[in-house]
This record gives sequence, structure tokens and C-alpha cells, in this order.
Amino acid sequence: MDLEGRVIVITGAASGIGRAMVLRFAKEAPAHLVCVDIDGPGAEATAAEVGGTGFRIDVAREAEIAQLIETVERDIGPIDLFCSNAGISVEGGVEVPDADWQRIWELNVMSHVRAARHLVPLMRARGGGYLLNTASAAGLLNQVGAAPYGVTKHAAVGLAEWLAMTYGDDGIKVSVLCPQAVRTEMMRGLEDHVAAIDGMLEPEPVADACVQAIRDEVFLVLPHPQVRDYMRGKAQDYERWIGGMRKLNRRFGGPNDG
Repeated sequence: MDLEGRVIVITGAASGIGRAMVLRFAKEAPAHLVCVDIDGPGAEATAAEVGGTGFRIDVAREAEIAQLIETVERDIGPIDLFCSNAGISVEGGVEVPDADWQRIWELNVMSHVRAARHLVPLMRARGGGYLLNTASAAGLLNQVGAAPYGVTKHAAVGLAEWLAMTYGDDGIKVSVLCPQAVRTEMMRGLEDHVAAIDGMLEPEPVADACVQAIRDEVFLVLPHPQVRDYMRGKAQDYERWIGGMRKLNRRFGGPNDG
């Protein structure tokens, strides 16, 4: 799908990957860019850079997602591309309190579910649309030291797969973004984190990869291409892969490192 003339919504747009998406997409001459973040002034500042519209939305609240979609469709135009990008990280393992598990689940998984719940029927009715969901390489591999993050990102990838296979015949395209470390607020001060083992990308090349994937209508977006090789290794020899991840856990420290 070409982005020219499209109405595009990006969540998590105040900074990081979301902001980079907005600035990069603006170069493709879209009809309008809608910038969404729980940081309202940040969303509005990003929107001001591209002549778009900013909204303060908590994507963990379904009513706010529903209202956003209704408002954009009514006042701006039919949403052609919805980039469900907002998310958080929670460190730790099974000892993490249920409240924190629930919080990351609401943001990293249910925000995607709810966006699709309210937008897919509209897209189906008009013959198509595009969903870009941000997950992580942790959703394809896993995350040393951060069970809530790894688990929720696996779920996000699973949801994107389900949406693609269920609604593809209705003209709805789906891509899922799965980078390793990207230089964002989430990764501030974590240059030695296990996720940065293959280097830390700036947000701009990640946004470039998204534009290319949408143009080519490719499901899996891998700004770090080596992730595909790790996936192949995992599938070919799961036991060996687990052994390698145990080595990483010993090196970088996990929830049971004492």
C-alpha cells in the first residue's frame, strides 16, 4: 500500500519509534497524520511538525480507543492505516505482581485487540485497510530477565498472525514490527542490555523499514535482519536454542541470578 493520500493513525507518537514513524510517513504525502499518546502535549508537538492532529489517549482504556476511532472517522476521514505502536516493558519473572502483569498485558496486547475490534468492521465494510502492530524480536525469540515483556510480545505477534490469516481475504493487510534494541526512552541507559547484543538502532531506520514493509505488504518487519536467522535456528533445534538462551541468561542476568 502506498501512503500517499492516506489517513494514518500512530499511537505512541510523542517519542521514539512512533514519532519517527510520523516524521517518515509525512514524506509520503499522506492525507492526514493523527498522532496519539498518553503524553498529550508530546502528541500535539509531533503533530504540529507535520500539520497533523494530536490526541491524548490512554490505549489501555477501550473507551478511549473507541472514541479516537469514531472521532477520526467522523471528523478527518476513513482510517487507512492504524499503527498500534504504544507499549511498555516490565522487568522480572514470575515473581512480578499480578497488577504489573495486568498493566503490561493491557498495553502490549489488549490495545492491539481493541483497536482491531473497533476498526476491522469498518475496514471490512469498505473493502480493506492496513494494521501495523508493534511487537518486538522478543515476541519471536524471548527476553532474558523480563518474562512479562517476552510473554506479552509473543501474544502480540500471535494476534497479528491471527488478524492476517482471518481478514486477509477481506482486503485487510497486517504487518508486525519486531525490532531488537532501538534508541528510545524505554532503552535509555541500557546500551549493554541483552536486547542490544546486535547493536542499537536509531528510530529512523526502523520507520524506514515500516514504510518499505507497508509498500510491499510484508507481514514481518525486521529492522535487525539477523533476527530471521535466530528464528530459523530456534525452529531447527529448539533444545540448542534454549541452551543458547541459558548462556545469555547467565551472561546478562535473569530473575534467578541471585
